Amino acid sequence: MSNLKPARVRFAPSPTGYLHVGGIRSALFNWLWAKHTGGAFILRLEDTDRNRLVEGAVDQICDSHEALGIKPDEGPREGGKFGPYVQSERIAIYQQHTRQLVESGALYRCWCSPERLEKLRAEAQTAGTAFKYDRFCLRAENVRPETEPHVLRFRIGDGDGSVSWDDAVRGRLEFKLADLDDFVALKADGFPTYHLANVIDDHLMEITHVMRADEWLPSTPKHLLLYKAFGWKAPIFAHLPPVQGPTGGKKLSKRDGAQSVQEYLDEGYLPEALRSFLASLGWNDGTTQEVYSTPELIEKFTLERIQKSPARFDKERLTWINGVMIRQLPLPELLERCAPFWPAGAAGAPEAYRLEVLRLVQERLKFLSELSALTAFFFVDPTFVPALLVDKKLDADTAREWLVAIIAELEASDFSETDLEARMRALVAKFETGPGTLFGLIRRIVTGSPVAPGLFETLNVLGQKTALRRLRAAL
Repeated sequence: MSNLKPARVRFAPSPTGYLHVGGIRSALFNWLWAKHTGGAFILRLEDTDRNRLVEGAVDQICDSHEALGIKPDEGPREGGKFGPYVQSERIAIYQQHTRQLVESGALYRCWCSPERLEKLRAEAQTAGTAFKYDRFCLRAENVRPETEPHVLRFRIGDGDGSVSWDDAVRGRLEFKLADLDDFVALKADGFPTYHLANVIDDHLMEITHVMRADEWLPSTPKHLLLYKAFGWKAPIFAHLPPVQGPTGGKKLSKRDGAQSVQEYLDEGYLPEALRSFLASLGWNDGTTQEVYSTPELIEKFTLERIQKSPARFDKERLTWINGVMIRQLPLPELLERCAPFWPAGAAGAPEAYRLEVLRLVQERLKFLSELSALTAFFFVDPTFVPALLVDKKLDADTAREWLVAIIAELEASDFSETDLEARMRALVAKFETGPGTLFGLIRRIVTGSPVAPGLFETLNVLGQKTALRRLRAAL
């Protein structure tokens, strides 16, 4: 447990699409900081953009946190004393605080039509300048009845002032007021924009650190001005580096690995491997360590070690980490994790037999969905094709002669790995061939593949009855 003051952090996605690895990386950083300081991690759903909501996205976001093992301390499912944790359920709270800013003059009504605003944007684009609202509705002659549809805009200060803050990742940052626009805080439908809602929520939920993607950097001055208008103390901001594709320079795409957490779990990636890998996307502890247990991540994670430069997503590295962690699992635990990935025919096999099969393939598994292809032959006899029986180094007549001798030796064997090896090596010497040729013949027949775990271990696990049945069928 850290001696730091317990932090209250939040991850606040918008359910306008499914959560992929870039977003869940931000959630993980927040979760790690909360656990490192002995604080709380809050999940909050920012669903005020009603036109872009995606059906099922809320459940997918909540499920992703639970599947990755970073369950919130407070949130839509967990509850908490600062709820509700869905913005559409907090409209009365926003409207109450909005009235305060209208009375102070920080917010003003704007009746401009979408057509007028679009014309202003087009003119700014033609002139090569950034769009800024011209405060048309602040002029007395343009004021209209409050009963007519309107939005509420936040009035940015005039003059040559600036907004600055010390970002926990980026350091000292400063934006000129002259470059900021009088942004919409409350829409005509009564719903707040992200800018207003997140500031009110973060204050009321006592958030101490706002850790979010660096795409929100240009919005931070607006949020700081809102804090000042309310008379509230702002939290510490930490803007996280983006996650790019493996070659850098471009946004992470689906092809590069921009999948959901559940898609990775369905492929057989371990939650702890995903946590270890995602934590490395923009953070390191200053050592050469590459694989971290979750307790190690919690102990070592600090804001000072978050990098400024973009992180590169390398799925091959994730797969390597996953393989390392699979090999570290005790066999009984691996057996439990593999439950959804066994091939057809495995369901009725005794647990002891499946444990022995796992023991043979554990070193070769890179992700759990490989289990079916690697172990199918342990449960169902392979289909024979000519290439399984003979190859360039072995004609059919020689293969028949060898099979007769192999079957005789296996019939006499006690089927221990030691005895099997001794008998098969004796046949290699007898037929004056290489181990690869004779062993390869046996392997292809009993497994249906030229590649498999060690031959003698495989024969031992398959058992005498099964091995002999397959060899006799081949003969």
